[in-house]
Amino acid sequence: MEEIIAIAEKMIEKEENVLITKLNNTKATRIKKKFPLSDYYAKSGILTIEVRPREKQGKGTILVISAGTADIPVAEEAAITAQFMGNDVKTLFDVGVAGLHRLLQNKDTITSAAVIVVVAGMEGALPSIVGGLVDKPVIAVPTSTGYGASFGGLSALLGMLNSCAAGVTVVNIDNGFGAGYAASLINHL
Repeated sequence: MEEIIAIAEKMIEKEENVLITKLNNTKATRIKKKFPLSDYYAKSGILTIEVRPREKQGKGTILVISAGTADIPVAEEAAITAQFMGNDVKTLFDVGVAGLHRLLQNKDTITSAAVIVVVAGMEGALPSIVGGLVDKPVIAVPTSTGYGASFGGLSALLGMLNSCAAGVTVVNIDNGFGAGYAASLINHL
């Protein structure tokens, strides 16, 4: 905990904005006492400290999609990361394969995005479906949520790695930060 605070202090001294991931409420409360102007997003476990305004640098919109409601914390981690890095971000939550009509009702939003992050647990099928609908980069994020034989996200990870849809790239289990960061890099090109 002291290391996190020391790193944040050094970044703030250099007038750099700070983003901290994977925080629980107890750690976030301690950090907020030290940096009262920080913002904590409890669902995603992200804390941000902004010492200078963020510049919009992304060329298009990043769309973050979650399959189910249990995937929303990881999806929010991706969305907050991408926003923090200067991108316009939209979200579509709970539009997984169990209710495919909800996804298809948003086809215009999906096809207009420059980069798409798709977060899903269970069998991890949603990124393949989205990848088949668009000609944009799709970053797939398996989550450790699910029941049955999800093996802590391993089933979703393997399903995503075996996607036959072109343009689908996969990050590690529950790595919303990595997906948001990669989406930002692509959107800044």
